[in-house]
Amino acid sequence: MDLPKSIQDLVESFEMLPGIGPKTAQRLAFYVLRLPLDDVKRFSESVNSIKENTKICKECFNVAEDELCSVCANPSRGRQTICVVESPLDVIALEKSGYKGVYHVLHGFINPIAGVGPDEIFIPQLFNRLSLLGEAGVQVSEIILATSTSMEGESTSMYINRELVKNYGDSIKVSRIGKGLPMGADIEFADERTLSDAIQGRTTI
Repeated sequence: MDLPKSIQDLVESFEMLPGIGPKTAQRLAFYVLRLPLDDVKRFSESVNSIKENTKICKECFNVAEDELCSVCANPSRGRQTICVVESPLDVIALEKSGYKGVYHVLHGFINPIAGVGPDEIFIPQLFNRLSLLGEAGVQVSEIILATSTSMEGESTSMYINRELVKNYGDSIKVSRIGKGLPMGADIEFADERTLSDAIQGRTTI
């Protein structure tokens, strides 16, 4: 049986989303079909709004509705510490930690196999930002590299660290987020890499 074109179009639209296969896309499409018309209109408007009303923050490249995101627009945030992350989702996660500095969002990581080099993500903008802050009299004291622990994330972190040392020497502290066991995890079930990171990142109590 062929689906009506309007349903098939919606199924194909859902399939474009990450992690959504054909069966799930069909279930979502028929779920939308059962929704009241007002809910469907509100859903449609929110999808349109995310493209029409969302910008990239001109300072940190996080998502925003104005020229500056809510973090950069907050005068109480410490400009001396910049946390470098891969995506806006990382900012949302780190905000729950109580971090009070500012961010720099790369929108990806270095991946030579996929043709993604340093200039294809917002790495050059990080160094330009440091220069502008210096000209404005703001001395950045620390860069926190909070990229993922994947091979690409580690490579991106090492590249940024190398460039920071080359350009700023030891005038800017460069740190990497801690790695190891999550809260509530059992040591016996952890893999070797996680345990190694936990041992190397141990702290005095």
